[in-house]
Amino acid sequence: MTNAISGLGLAPDAAMITFPIDMFLPGSDISGIEARKNEFYDALTGWQSSRTKAAAVPMLKVQGETYEDALQKANHLAITNLWGDGLPLWPATRERVNRILRGTPLPRAHVIGKFPPRGGITTVETCAISLAMAGGRPEYLPVLVAAVEAFLHPETNAEQLQAASGSAFPVVVVNGPIAKQIRLNSGFGCLGPDPQRPAGASIGRALRLIQQNVGGALPGIGAMANYGGMRNVNLVFAEDEDNIPEGWPTHGTERHGFARETNSVSVFFCNGATNTRRRGAKKETPEEDATQGMYRLADFMRVPNYTNLSGYEKGTPGAILIPGVVANNMAKLGWTKPKMREFFYQNSRIPQSEIKRNGGTAWIEIDSNPITRDSLKQDPWPITSKPENFIVLVCGGGHPTNSFWLQGYSPRVIGKEVRVPETFEELLTEADRDLGCGDDVCRI
Repeated sequence: MTNAISGLGLAPDAAMITFPIDMFLPGSDISGIEARKNEFYDALTGWQSSRTKAAAVPMLKVQGETYEDALQKANHLAITNLWGDGLPLWPATRERVNRILRGTPLPRAHVIGKFPPRGGITTVETCAISLAMAGGRPEYLPVLVAAVEAFLHPETNAEQLQAASGSAFPVVVVNGPIAKQIRLNSGFGCLGPDPQRPAGASIGRALRLIQQNVGGALPGIGAMANYGGMRNVNLVFAEDEDNIPEGWPTHGTERHGFARETNSVSVFFCNGATNTRRRGAKKETPEEDATQGMYRLADFMRVPNYTNLSGYEKGTPGAILIPGVVANNMAKLGWTKPKMREFFYQNSRIPQSEIKRNGGTAWIEIDSNPITRDSLKQDPWPITSKPENFIVLVCGGGHPTNSFWLQGYSPRVIGKEVRVPETFEELLTEADRDLGCGDDVCRI
């Protein structure tokens, strides 16, 4: 609550009256509020802030008998002050931050926005500091800055998702040449750790550190997610543009209108992930294999938990991830991205009897969006207002067995172009020097 108040521009030490959570559970007695009404009157009429203007914060100094000792003390300091995430951090020294800042054409003091729920001012330097702490490199900074810009777009509703109990986490999809240039994974293991493609983990972790340290999203304090966002490095990966079937547009082009070779990010929120067995087990025909796999995906989507209500009209119910080998086989059978979305739209619907049985009718009836409320007239009930809201992404390793469903919790899907400095090629040369050859021919 303190973070939320601060994010609205009010004094963080504003008067607050607390009650036990039991008072607000179903069937509870709220008469205790009436008994304490004078506390409300006093808070509204007599409160005065005790805060004074904050002084400039000096640079921290950490000393140790050895470099290892100093590094350990720096990490202890970060954890003690709740700046860390439980994993080792690189100290954000002036030298390291200045090096990271070489990755952007923007000035370090350029303000990106206020990060919710606390409302801390986020600058390009803020991004560089977090990326330095996460072990990132300067060539990753353009993607992180674009992701933060998208995250802070007013229509993402990030101020609510950051603080809500629904365990939302951001997903960053990258399109354009920059994905390969900075070694961002689009193939085998694209959602997990990859020493040959380390960019996603660093960028995602840096974004998470900004969420915590600037936005105040500490578990149980600024972020009330019962179970958290599943990952301390979020999800940052690239679409596998090399294996997109001919005639299929990239996600950046289809969803946001960017030209095919444009470097861009697309940011949306999810709160769950499910691996789906896509291919058949016996000697199905290609047509049977494709159709059965589509039904299995649609069946996973047909889950009445209602986080999709947040983006019912303009957001997304989730993202379907399919490997390039599967996408190309389906394209040969006449499947396109629009045809797939129409299939999911029709076959993920939920019978109204199930909606009523699990209490979903009430959630839909109290939604603020009239389009969402009006959807109750349909039986079976569609999990989103139109097929176009489904995201279809080509990514993952060249294996036909599995697809992936990222369950959406996202009012909008925001796209941003990625801006790189004129010296970007120099940074890529340095990456080859430091990390070895990054071309596909060099992969183990």
